[in-house]
Amino acid sequence: MKRTLALGGIAAGLLAAAAVAAPAHADTDVAPPVNLANTNYAAKQVAAFWYGQNKANLINATPYNVETTIPTRHVSTGGASADSKAGVVGSSGDQKASTATLKNVNLPKTTGKVFFIGGDNKPHWCSATAVQSQWKNLVATAGHCVYDTVSNKDTLGNWVFIPGYYQGKTPWGIYVGKTAYTHYDYDVYEDGDRDYAFVTVYNGVQVTDVAVDKVKNWVSGDRTYETLADAEKAQKELELKSTGFSGKIVPVVDYTKRVRLHTPDSAKAPATRDQLGGAVPANRTTLENQAKDHGTSTYDDRTWGTEVTRVSQQEFGNGGWTPDGKAFYFAKDNGWYKATYWGNFDVDYKLKGHLVDIALKDVGTLGANVGGQGLAYNQKIGTGIFVFGYPSGSHPDGNYAFTGKTLKWAYGKTFKAAAPAMKAEELVGIKSSFTGEGSIGSSWLYRYSSTKRLGYLNGVTIAVSDTDGNKRIDTSVSPYFDGETLAVYQYAAKFASGKIV
Repeated sequence: MKRTLALGGIAAGLLAAAAVAAPAHADTDVAPPVNLANTNYAAKQVAAFWYGQNKANLINATPYNVETTIPTRHVSTGGASADSKAGVVGSSGDQKASTATLKNVNLPKTTGKVFFIGGDNKPHWCSATAVQSQWKNLVATAGHCVYDTVSNKDTLGNWVFIPGYYQGKTPWGIYVGKTAYTHYDYDVYEDGDRDYAFVTVYNGVQVTDVAVDKVKNWVSGDRTYETLADAEKAQKELELKSTGFSGKIVPVVDYTKRVRLHTPDSAKAPATRDQLGGAVPANRTTLENQAKDHGTSTYDDRTWGTEVTRVSQQEFGNGGWTPDGKAFYFAKDNGWYKATYWGNFDVDYKLKGHLVDIALKDVGTLGANVGGQGLAYNQKIGTGIFVFGYPSGSHPDGNYAFTGKTLKWAYGKTFKAAAPAMKAEELVGIKSSFTGEGSIGSSWLYRYSSTKRLGYLNGVTIAVSDTDGNKRIDTSVSPYFDGETLAVYQYAAKFASGKIV
């Protein structure tokens, strides 16, 4: 839903086609910024997460398929319209519009993938692009590739942008997200007409070395912690001393220390005769008598007990203790029985794993390495647009036309569209066979120059649809970029990010 009051307040200030500063009260269209990694250390940890374990998380990430495919009946003619004079911003300069007659299109260096942890706690990716800003540190993608609309958390975790990503390769480095900016209506109402986000990123980093240090007495040694809280504190101390800790906290049963049932940091576990003190003859007699006299029961001090079951004479054999001390056989009232034992033992904790010390080097700003697309707003419907992204997933008929591994492009002219199922009444569509998984966040570039590989961002794919019902995706849709989009962009473009190493 468009907030008409806010729109009326800023319309007069958006007439400048050259994109001079928007009026101050245009900031009312911007939702409160959300930090993705607000310290250098936090950003370094995010980079280590993706670089660690031979980039396993990057390689195993799957395309994000949340809110991607709209049923045919939910796409209709919409009412997208300009709210002021058309304009462009950016330092890429005016470009002559390319056409679909081009046989070879040079792909933009600015396009890549954003990786993050989804609401299912698994690694995923979307498409995205670098856009021009004062600090050369801005990325644009779909709003739901930044904000967690599944679990309703603020943002998706461990967010990074990797331009030119291909099968684990990071040719221009990893750019950790610092702060995310979106429209107020998307943040508050999940308004599909405002499903876009601009994210500032730190300087890029590359790996120079990965060292795995197995530290005794901390990780693989004998040091234990009495409580889980103590172990968690120790893990944090480890992480502060290094890039990261690859491992987990594991409980360890202390069979030398029995405690009453329901004691904090304790566990009920199968126990042998010797673990319950049965190596002493008097204690062994106590174990035997408890089973004979009380069957399945808990001992008076509530630190141990028995489980008694009836068995055959053949299993009973000669009776007595098994050699390993795990069971005691006895006869009673013309029956044969087997007793097993349990104890309630104190539980300690250990850190099991290893330290991962990843040496990172700074490779500079995003814009300095790959450039940045400009921004176009209030463009007329019917404008020719190039779409760049990483489509993946199948068409409704099961055909897989795209792998998601390589950057693809499509060309078409925009038309008005709407998708009520996404709370979106003012979208633009384009004819495209891009399937939804992976193509979400794809950049829509106006006046794209194949020579300069630059143009003006005029949309981002937020969903796809099979509009003619033939079980083949034929349409991609994007929010219409207008003066309110410009306001969000200009607000995000004010802020620097800095380095993480």
